[in-house]
Amino acid sequence: FNLQVIVREHLKKDVAEMKSHLPGFRPGLVVLQVGDREDSNLYISMKLKAAADIGIDANHIRLPKTATEDEVLWNIEAVNDNPAVHGLIVQLPLDSINQIDTEKVTNAVSPDKDVDGLSSINAGKLARGDLRSCFIPCTPNGCMELIKQTGVSVSGKNVVVIGRSKIVGAPMHDLLLWNHATVTSCHSKTLDLAAQVGRADILVVGAGKAELVKGEWVKKGAVVIDCGINHIPDSSKPAGKRVVGDVHYLSAKERAGYITPVPGGVGPMTVVMLMENTVKSAKRFLQMYKPGKWNISYRKLKPLKPQPSDVQISCSYPRNPIGQLAKEVGLLSKEVEPYGRTRLKVRVEVLKRLDKQPNGKYVLVTGITPTPLGEGQSTITLGLAQALGAHLNINAFASIQQPSPLSSFGIKGCAVGGGYSQIIPMEELAEFKITKTFLKMQHYLKIPLKIYVYLKCHVRKVMGGFITCLQKLGIEKSDPLTLTEQEIRRFIRLDINPDARTVCISTKVIIVVMPFIDFASLKNEIMAILSLSSSAEDLQNRLAKVVVAISRYEELITTEDLVSVCDVKMFVCLKPNVCLYGTPVFVHTSPSADIAYGNASVVADKIALKLVGPQGFVVTETLHSADADMEKFFNIKCRSSGLQPDVVVLVATVRALKMHGGGPGITAGFPLPKQYSEENLKLLEKGCAHLKGQVEKARTYGLPVVVAVNTFSSDTKAELELVCSQARQAGVFDAVLCTNWSDGGAGALALAQAVQKAAELPSQFHYLYELELPVIKKIQKVAQNIYGVKDVELSPKAKEKLAFYMKQGFGNFPVCIMKTQSSLGNDPEKKIVPTDFTLPIIDVQVFVGAGILSLLTVTVSFHLLHGLFYLIISKIYFEWKLRTNLN
Repeated sequence: FNLQVIVREHLKKDVAEMKSHLPGFRPGLVVLQVGDREDSNLYISMKLKAAADIGIDANHIRLPKTATEDEVLWNIEAVNDNPAVHGLIVQLPLDSINQIDTEKVTNAVSPDKDVDGLSSINAGKLARGDLRSCFIPCTPNGCMELIKQTGVSVSGKNVVVIGRSKIVGAPMHDLLLWNHATVTSCHSKTLDLAAQVGRADILVVGAGKAELVKGEWVKKGAVVIDCGINHIPDSSKPAGKRVVGDVHYLSAKERAGYITPVPGGVGPMTVVMLMENTVKSAKRFLQMYKPGKWNISYRKLKPLKPQPSDVQISCSYPRNPIGQLAKEVGLLSKEVEPYGRTRLKVRVEVLKRLDKQPNGKYVLVTGITPTPLGEGQSTITLGLAQALGAHLNINAFASIQQPSPLSSFGIKGCAVGGGYSQIIPMEELAEFKITKTFLKMQHYLKIPLKIYVYLKCHVRKVMGGFITCLQKLGIEKSDPLTLTEQEIRRFIRLDINPDARTVCISTKVIIVVMPFIDFASLKNEIMAILSLSSSAEDLQNRLAKVVVAISRYEELITTEDLVSVCDVKMFVCLKPNVCLYGTPVFVHTSPSADIAYGNASVVADKIALKLVGPQGFVVTETLHSADADMEKFFNIKCRSSGLQPDVVVLVATVRALKMHGGGPGITAGFPLPKQYSEENLKLLEKGCAHLKGQVEKARTYGLPVVVAVNTFSSDTKAELELVCSQARQAGVFDAVLCTNWSDGGAGALALAQAVQKAAELPSQFHYLYELELPVIKKIQKVAQNIYGVKDVELSPKAKEKLAFYMKQGFGNFPVCIMKTQSSLGNDPEKKIVPTDFTLPIIDVQVFVGAGILSLLTVTVSFHLLHGLFYLIISKIYFEWKLRTNLN
């Protein structure tokens, strides 16, 4: 009794000390029971009482006798995932009417929480003598403490263990062996058991047979530990039976030096050892856990010289299992859906669990107007995340747009990043598929009303799903026979105007299509909707607003109006991929930068910001340059998400700035002109006017700007110093050189440090315009402040369509101006900073579901040809890919 009290008091002090270091923290214990056995209930109540006395937060999960093996395993998995639980006990036996594999169940318990020490992993560690890293089963552990209390050393002693169960006999043998005893294991079938017992200096009995060992067998002065609990008839007891051990106590105590009674001996010590294991588990958790800090195993990167190709780097880099990464960043197994070893989907429900977790710092990486070869914007994005995580030990997540083969012919390929800052495996990124939504519609001008009606008890009623449609129209009727002709027309809503043709608005292709539905435009809008949605409910509401046609009465027909013939199935699928160093990356959605913005999804950013915590960083990027996409990111995406960025990183290269300074044209696939491979400070300084213009645009939103100069081997020291000097003169927070393409995260360390300091500044973020402004004022705000134009001019067609959309109530939508990303102005061939020009708006289209008013500024003929070439090449690519996969 005294030993139990001593151990309990010691554990109470340990729990109090943990609470002092981390206020509110308590060791957590869960007892999982199947059925309602009386003896199990008694043992569980003892455990819960002991836990409460010590200060452990203990919970009892009781499953009915009808519980299946799958239900038991599911509950174990949920407890394994719960970071507030440090110990899990499965009360045996499992009292179920269904067959349950006990071994499978005990091994399902996480070894880190297996405070009973019954899993094969803990048993294996004990058998190999790895006592410090395993949980020792509670009964053998309690027996050892009782032996120590006698003052008898087990080292060198002859010890006999009777019993071979996984709970007592087998682990007791291993524990004594690794404490240097000479151990003999016996059992009920052992020949001449009495002789074996008679040689024992220490005797441990756990055979489960009442009074198996007789007192005369016991060696004089031996230590006897009786682990048995048995019931034998006793008419003198109220219950008609009494509890005895495996040793005949009355006769054995006359010969033994020490002996444990039953009850009251080993049993209470078993409970105390269970509490000790739970406290030990909680201590281990606190050693590994730092509030808000991940425990990611970053692999050490050793860049090779000469540098291998991107594909060779991707294929040669060792990859941690994605499930391990998910656990390290705080995702529970029920919140992820693995797809192989390198990618998984994250369920949106994680946002509910992390709702009260403060967001981390939000960093946007954009760039100057690039050359056709690209300036490494994605490479800088990933390098920054690598440097923050692997080198500064800060929680860091990258969140990027899903690549697509359809963009590879614009030079940006299917991979993301490059060199030693790329997502791996790059070969799987090329196989990502764009989420598709199919709308099944009946193209009839007249559909019989009876398809909306059912017959019940000889009474015709409108089907339940269409009552909402009637109420939306202000028709409070359920009997279809009472509907007027006009109400029927409004209800069916299939009086589509065949002359109202919809047009795909895209800077890649403009195609006039058949009436009713423009599928290319719908596909773009649906991807934008998926990208902008913050939840499943938001996604559903946005999809319901998608306009698919116009009626003869100029009423917009939406998917919600066609609910009976519209089958929409979309799921928010987030696929984090692992970057070099094990840096987590969300890869999700590929909205067209033409009608929305080129960026990762809102929900991916939100989950990442919650996971990194208040001291962490989420690094995302725009698809195109600062003038083309940054404005859309702030005024469209940030409005939709409610998120506010903290820092803007502007990527620049010497090569691109020389081009903007008047250098010769650059064509992909052809050698660079010598002006780009030789030092030319005059040309570079002239091009820095473009950099200053982009910096000015970035600072318009009240955010600190850090310029990241992505270096190339042909850049000279003087050129790099000139760019940094010009950037600082433009008012940036800092300008740093980046070499992460060749050096990995170490090459972006200076950038990470600058971003970290910039993020400490008080936020002064603001939008460029208020949504309540008239549409033309919003257009002028963007055009004048971002594009530097003198004025905007709408074509008659654009004016007519804009008036129609405003009449429909869409005047409060943010505007999305679709301008070339190849220059600051409207002419892709003019690389200088334009001034005093008029921006022509030739067409307007509204995307109601996405909540965007898109305005087209380019000519039709050029992009029609470009789009047709684009589609032909894409078709050839996919046919080749299909044949390759089949072969």
